[in-house]
Amino acid sequence: MSRRTPAALLFALSVLLTSACGGGDKAGEPASGGGAAAPAASAGSGAKATGKIIEITMQTNEKGSYFEPAHIEAHEGDVLRFVLKTGVHNVNFVPDSNPGAQGLPPASAYLQIPGQKLDIPLNFGKGKFYFDCIPHVLLGMIGHVEVEDDDDDKH
Repeated sequence: MSRRTPAALLFALSVLLTSACGGGDKAGEPASGGGAAAPAASAGSGAKATGKIIEITMQTNEKGSYFEPAHIEAHEGDVLRFVLKTGVHNVNFVPDSNPGAQGLPPASAYLQIPGQKLDIPLNFGKGKFYFDCIPHVLLGMIGHVEVEDDDDDKH
């Protein structure tokens, strides 16, 4: 074995690990090439947009791991914008916690870089929908969004 072989092996291993741990280099891109965040973008294709973007931070600090805010009121067509502040987190609308809900996005890719964003259009109807962060759900990193339609404002 020559001295170049271990160096080439280390280089190849670093390229493999880099691509596996974070293919997105821009804020908002999925952290992996698996496309887990893609349904969130395509889910809005049939929704009417109200133009309202609701920002939710995802963080880990001395208080724990949590969404801020964890309880959101919104309307159909609004967009939930999850922004990573600290830690490594994802967004998961668990089917078991949302019985009967249709069109929920699958679990997102993990956001790993502070400032990275994930947009989820609210086009899965009216109701209360629960979400969590898969690795931190047992630590209480859960939230919910209550979605009303635009007609609810007029009553």
